[in-house]
Amino acid sequence: MAVSIRTLALRFFSDSTRNIHNVSGCRIKHLRCRAGITGCRGYSDSTEGRSTHFGFQTVPEGEKAEKVYKVFESVAKKYDVMNDAMSLGIHRLWKDTLLHIMNPQPGLRLLDTAGGTGDISFRFLEYTRSMYDRQQRLRAKSHQTPSWQDITDHYVSDDAGPPRSCAVVCDINKEMLKVGKQRAEKAGITTGLSWVVGNAEELPFDDDQFDIYTIAFGIRNVTHIEQALQEAFRVLKPGGRFMCLEFSKVTNPLLARLYDTYSFQMIPVLGEVIAGDWKSYQYLVESIRKFPDQETFKEMIEDAGFFCVQYFNLTGGIVAIHSGFKL
Repeated sequence: MAVSIRTLALRFFSDSTRNIHNVSGCRIKHLRCRAGITGCRGYSDSTEGRSTHFGFQTVPEGEKAEKVYKVFESVAKKYDVMNDAMSLGIHRLWKDTLLHIMNPQPGLRLLDTAGGTGDISFRFLEYTRSMYDRQQRLRAKSHQTPSWQDITDHYVSDDAGPPRSCAVVCDINKEMLKVGKQRAEKAGITTGLSWVVGNAEELPFDDDQFDIYTIAFGIRNVTHIEQALQEAFRVLKPGGRFMCLEFSKVTNPLLARLYDTYSFQMIPVLGEVIAGDWKSYQYLVESIRKFPDQETFKEMIEDAGFFCVQYFNLTGGIVAIHSGFKL
């Protein structure tokens, strides 16, 4: 059954990368949830009397963050193995697609929020290094017979070194960051990468600091999605790009039935067998069903102040990549 599901999923993956939903003419919305603008949700320190979802459970708002923390603290050591097992390895294709859509140039600064074990940051640094090497090869090819000025410029640029790309992995969970650091050391990634403990709803960074903000499979776990989006807007530089890779709503009825069956009957079992933790993976499956659909989430991103918002369905909508710009 796993082979047939994987084959079907890969077929939808290849088809659905063409399924791009654009905001017509980069439709402008001025509903920025910033200080001083009417109609925006206010967040106070008090969560008394308010409730939210934790999977299919209803819990007080003040308890959700701690419960989510415990989930990821429990699964941290087996997180990457479980990603491969749960998605049949397809999560690697989703993350690669995120980077190809992002197409980051050398010298940019990335904030990888809820970055966990560093998958997106590792790909970002590798991508920008490869991009720089490609640019150098094209430059050399275009100067087969260089002038003295070209030679001089070449040595000057070599002395300066390549533009330094930088990735900051920010996660609220120390155990996830610990695993990420161990992976980085094992892979020999020593430059351009830093690790910060921080909450997506209250990022420990000044305004206008980053060129790109990513959050992969993390935003559905925050208590206030709107507040996390506002924080993303705040820390991005003008012209910066917001990108979110997250589970979404399946668009094909047949795939939806197969996906639901697999999710609820197989993923908790895999969690128990591989990680010794049924409940955490039951929560993860349930949290996917509580996350807004593609169009609703697009509107939430627009309401946070982003422009030219669009989304890309992958694997028939099992996941979606949302993108927007701070202008």
